[in-house]
Amino acid sequence: MTDLPANARERVTISEVARVAGVSKATVSRYIGGDRQLLAEATAKRLEEVIERLGYRPNQMARGLKRGQTRLIGMLVADILNPYSVAVMHGVETACRQHGYSLVVCNTNRDDDQERHHLVALQSYNVEGLIVNTLGHHPGELLNLQRDMPMVLVDRQLPELNVDLVGLDNADAVEQALDHLQAQGYRDILAVTEPLDGTSSRQERVQAFGASINRRPGMRQQVLEVSPDLHAGLASFLSASGHGPQAIFTFNGVATLAVTRTLHEAGCGLFDDVGLIAIDELDWYPLVGSGITALAQPTERIGVAAFECLLGRLRGERGAPRRIDFKADLIIRGSTHSRD
Repeated sequence: MTDLPANARERVTISEVARVAGVSKATVSRYIGGDRQLLAEATAKRLEEVIERLGYRPNQMARGLKRGQTRLIGMLVADILNPYSVAVMHGVETACRQHGYSLVVCNTNRDDDQERHHLVALQSYNVEGLIVNTLGHHPGELLNLQRDMPMVLVDRQLPELNVDLVGLDNADAVEQALDHLQAQGYRDILAVTEPLDGTSSRQERVQAFGASINRRPGMRQQVLEVSPDLHAGLASFLSASGHGPQAIFTFNGVATLAVTRTLHEAGCGLFDDVGLIAIDELDWYPLVGSGITALAQPTERIGVAAFECLLGRLRGERGAPRRIDFKADLIIRGSTHSRD
């Protein structure tokens, strides 16, 4: 038996493996298809040695298509530059790999046309399931996709889609933050969020913030959206300092960066003039002043849970759609030092 030359290894076929090993193509197919236990031990051992020697790599896509499977999972994200999206995506990809799936990521870049384009592309890739973390401005198209494949939402609820949702327990995160600020002596709280634009998680945080402040006598609230007017809004808040010690509560990493940059440009003493607490935990938080107090989202676990929900649906789980909410972890730093 003659082995193929090294420079031809990428062209090795299942027929050539069978010829070199002295077995049928069906036997090789059984071996690479995971039915090794059906083969005689000597045959399996010989195939293992031949496959290694020839450098044969099965075409997983072709095998999957023959079985009606591609082992591809699609993920649609609104903003791949958002650290939250990257961290969740890492969790999804890790879980995919552990279960023999590959992840196809499409970034809509907050653009409706891009979202529509990517939804069409994902269908053409024959993904087996879809994880969605996007603005959801095309619920009709997502609904059509849902008829063809299982789908799981991350962070953002789309009312039109009756599917599993994995994300943060927003009410609990807000409650933790305000409990901490109140205990530290802060009484005048400004919440800063990205534009609401129908994003359910942002709306939940704003609603929970208002409800929680209303249950706390002596505390005052304001809500401000990230916009070109952020500088003026922060200046107005800081100038009205007669209600007691002030703190800013940012609702995600994007809002935190915008607020921190604006305060720095305004020459505000971080964090002597105003306290700061943020949802999300980013690498740069400990590096700003005495460090930014954060409510860390378990992004890795959120990503893994999203894939596991999808995998369950792929394996035939029916049941009512589930909502899986993870608790945030409060990390206390110098930005919320005591004001009492």
